[in-house]
Amino acid sequence: MIRIDLDVMLARRKMSLTELSQRVGITMANLSILKTGKARAIRFATLDAICHALDCQPGDILVYEKGEEP
Repeated sequence: MIRIDLDVMLARRKMSLTELSQRVGITMANLSILKTGKARAIRFATLDAICHALDCQPGDILVYEKGEEP
């Protein structure tokens, strides 16, 4: 299972979800879906924009956890 640690990076960068939304041009609703782990997919362009805004690598926000088979 892939877990999205967006909250962790936002805290490290002292940035709010609202500020991230404005910087990357993604709606608050879509960022909330990512943040809560309810997203089933993410576009590379979206991941690129988030990483650019947070000055991080994809591996800083995407974490693989062993769990049940999908």
